[in-house]
Amino acid sequence: MSSKYDQLKLQNQVCFPMYACSKEIVRQYGPYLKELGLTYTQYIVMMVLWEDEEISSRDLAERLHLDYGTLTPVLKRLEQAEYITRERSAEDERTLTLTLTKKGKELKDKAVKIPSCMAEAMGLTKEEFETLYRLTYKALGNMESQDKGGK
Repeated sequence: MSSKYDQLKLQNQVCFPMYACSKEIVRQYGPYLKELGLTYTQYIVMMVLWEDEEISSRDLAERLHLDYGTLTPVLKRLEQAEYITRERSAEDERTLTLTLTKKGKELKDKAVKIPSCMAEAMGLTKEEFETLYRLTYKALGNMESQDKGGK
């Protein structure tokens, strides 16, 4: 017999397994990232810079869904490690441009195995992985669209 409160059961929520899976994925990254001397947040910043090599801090924050309070210390540590440079724009002092350094580019070769190791750890077929990826981004996009629409 179902009750009006069944929808409040943890086991009936899509958010909880996504939350728990996200935490577990970050934990599983730990040993690989330790070899690189990076945290997970530093790693996702580096992945963006490996793609673009130069980006504004504003665009990076938006792309990674991070606020400046979280991003600023991460960028400082990456700069101290000489993986990136941070420079104020001459046109707009508020704009901080991030650029990948030679040392940052070299780190990419050490990180190249990580995605396949993580995919293997998830134990999904290629089709399952692609479906999960597609549906996760679809849900994210739908929620972001609602957010922008003021709903």
